[in-house]
Amino acid sequence: MSEPTSPLQDLLAYCREEQEAARRQLAEVQALIRQTSADVERLAQRSLQLTNQIKQMESRPGSTPPEEIIESYQSAMDIQKRLWLMRGQLEKFQSLEAHLRRYVEALDRILSTLAALEAESASARPSVEPTLIVRLFEAQEQERQRLVRQLHDGPAQALTNLVLQAEICERLFQRDPERARAELAALKNAVAETFQRMREFLFDIRPMSLDDLGLVPTVRRYVETLKEKVKFSLQLQISGEERRLAAHQEAALFRIVQELLTNVRLHAQASQATVRLAFTPQGVRLEVEDNGVGFDVEEAMAQAPQRKTIGLTSIRQWVEMLGGQLSITSAPGRGTRVAVFLPNP
Repeated sequence: MSEPTSPLQDLLAYCREEQEAARRQLAEVQALIRQTSADVERLAQRSLQLTNQIKQMESRPGSTPPEEIIESYQSAMDIQKRLWLMRGQLEKFQSLEAHLRRYVEALDRILSTLAALEAESASARPSVEPTLIVRLFEAQEQERQRLVRQLHDGPAQALTNLVLQAEICERLFQRDPERARAELAALKNAVAETFQRMREFLFDIRPMSLDDLGLVPTVRRYVETLKEKVKFSLQLQISGEERRLAAHQEAALFRIVQELLTNVRLHAQASQATVRLAFTPQGVRLEVEDNGVGFDVEEAMAQAPQRKTIGLTSIRQWVEMLGGQLSITSAPGRGTRVAVFLPNP
């Protein structure tokens, strides 16, 4: 008969199983990325060959039978359609890989925390820690659901439309070449717009610049991009001696900036907002302030668990788990200021 286990031990075992499953999924996705990348490269080379072949035909009018020209155009369209689909698939795999990497990293930190808790006596640790970890899992699941919705409503729908446009072009080549060329021009613009949306989507999920360049350049780019989409004035202020932080700190601070500016954009009805990053010898301080409608802080924090939204409650949990401090100052009609301080690790 096996000995009974504590809730903490059960959670530790669950996290280990989840970590193993996530790592297996990550390895499978990476294999798919390698295979799809090779397919994309092969199709791109074939597409280039067909394009050059068609250009040669067009440069020598009358030297090539019409049926051969039509066949070349059809082959080129087929290759292009497959290439667009494969590139879309590759982008989806790369996005999933980035998400799984973050998930595995989060599980690593959680397992370290749980192992430390298990080594200590039950009386020496407050019971709130496991609750925080459970809430973190809930937040991650909500984030996964949000990503699925965004993929379905954005890139996936856009790629479907591209396939339909390509099929229209393919049918028009024999009946109305001039209209087919016009449709191809529209398709080219649609492809460029879709790829731009994909880049923005991937940046929101996990900006590569966060790993390569650090927090400040990534936040600066995010703010500059957001300025073009919002109706309020948005400013970024940096003070102190800029430096790289621990990877988990940079990721957390960037997510907090994203979440707070999303709140300003959707709820604050503000005419201006300011993001401040201050580097001090003791740590880093982040502030996001707006002159919007404000809210009752106690009421909002009390209702947040029932709404199960990723917002101020999750930010508070992230900050607590990183040993930082959170301050929220707001009142109806008086704007909002959220300040986060993370000490040096």
